[in-house]
Amino acid sequence: MDFAWVAIALGDAAWVTLAFFLGFLARLISLPPLVGFLAAGFMLNYLGIASGEMLQKLADLGITLLLFTVGLKLNLKVLLRPQVWAVTVLHISTIIALFGAVIFGLALMSVPLFSSLDFKFSLMLAFALSFSSTVFVVKSLEDKGEMKSLHGRIAIGILVMQDLAAVIFLAASTGKLPSLWALLLFLLIPLRPLLHHLLQKTGHGELLILYGLVLALGGAELFEMGGVKDDLGALIMGVLISTHPKSTEMAKSMLGFKDLFLVGFFLSIGMSGQLSLEALTIGLLLVPFIFVKSALFFALMTRFRLRARTSLLATLNLTNYSEFGLIVAAIGVTNGWMDAEWLVVIAIALSLSFVVAAPINSKDDRIYSAYRNYWLKFQHKERLPDDMVLDTQGATIAIFGMGRVGSGAYDKMRELYGETVVGIDFDDELIKEQQIMGRKVLHGDPSDADFWDKIEQDHSIELIMLALPNLQANLDALEQLREISFPGRIAATARYSDEEERLRESGATAVFNIYTEAGAGLAEHIEAQNKV
Repeated sequence: MDFAWVAIALGDAAWVTLAFFLGFLARLISLPPLVGFLAAGFMLNYLGIASGEMLQKLADLGITLLLFTVGLKLNLKVLLRPQVWAVTVLHISTIIALFGAVIFGLALMSVPLFSSLDFKFSLMLAFALSFSSTVFVVKSLEDKGEMKSLHGRIAIGILVMQDLAAVIFLAASTGKLPSLWALLLFLLIPLRPLLHHLLQKTGHGELLILYGLVLALGGAELFEMGGVKDDLGALIMGVLISTHPKSTEMAKSMLGFKDLFLVGFFLSIGMSGQLSLEALTIGLLLVPFIFVKSALFFALMTRFRLRARTSLLATLNLTNYSEFGLIVAAIGVTNGWMDAEWLVVIAIALSLSFVVAAPINSKDDRIYSAYRNYWLKFQHKERLPDDMVLDTQGATIAIFGMGRVGSGAYDKMRELYGETVVGIDFDDELIKEQQIMGRKVLHGDPSDADFWDKIEQDHSIELIMLALPNLQANLDALEQLREISFPGRIAATARYSDEEERLRESGATAVFNIYTEAGAGLAEHIEAQNKV
């Protein structure tokens, strides 16, 4: 046995254990675990512990999987919207010009740490600070069940455009031209049907995850052999299968692995440079600048005819610094373009931006509702067709969330009460599918104060059934119903027993545990079959 490898493994295991406890502590105080991982890296660095070989391999694998999952989320229809690509281009350009001028000004004033930066590297540092965190935003949207909402899709689209800009920078940072063999990489395009066929045949278990790893790592290796940045290969392989119906399932399956391996990246960042009072001070001073980024995002989105609420919620999701900023800075440090201490500075700014962003994102609907009149001052008179507030067309029963549970409830209630039932969801593709099947389903967001305000003014709804994807989404809808003093009955679904009490306390008049009710329904079905 190679005892040197045992020593490496034991050392890295100790680091991962520390990362777990600090990540767990961060979670207990409602912060993303990434904050704890970065803190673990800083602590290990302070103790004089260097990054191990296995940890670095985990970090590299985490970045590759991150780019692969970014590719899986690419939706050209969303990216082609001017609310995405134009907003992203204008935002990045403005932030680079504004932040770059400030940074270079500090360099001319010989401020410590800034003094070594020339104009070009000042712009590169501003470029690193212009990104928002893909990991943070995706996790936040998933926790609130808002990945398919318009503001969620806009935010993800902007993140993908930012990530593409970062990937182009990473590809260019090698400073060498691809080999002639790189032309063979274009053969991957006609191989796309084969990749899709294999994806269809992998099923839903471990083969799906293994196939994702093969595509990500294989794509990275192929591009590296062609003299192209390997991470770009992982992104392209994700793009090639992004249109397949199972790409979303693969992205969800890969999410845990990607986040696990990214722990190594965040640990290695914290251990990459010496934590000093100077770096801590500059990192702290960078945090307020996330609100400059936010103000620009909000202004651009409203000018591109997005509703004030859609613009605000997408903006609040993007109010942070990014792990890609760390990657860009790491390239600069590796090539000797900037001092290694900048990596520590950005890591501190990133961690603190998460500390600020986490509570803001958990209360985004309250922030809009409390100051709605102020936000509406910025709203454009013309709005997009898929960002309008719709009414309920005289329905007396409204079902929010038209997934499997909501669709079943819709069919049963329509059977009992006729065409007075309406379904409401914010997933455009799902709405089209439901309408094709003959159901009356409208576009709406149950956490949208503007939507409930419309219902408050003119509605005939007597019963609301909440079949939303998670507890937080149901709680947000109940909060809006309390705000308008909804007089009717409210039924909500729960998955676990501890959720039932919270839903009742929040105003639900009836709560149904979908697992318990499924079991009871199965028993009733079997009993009915026995009587036939």
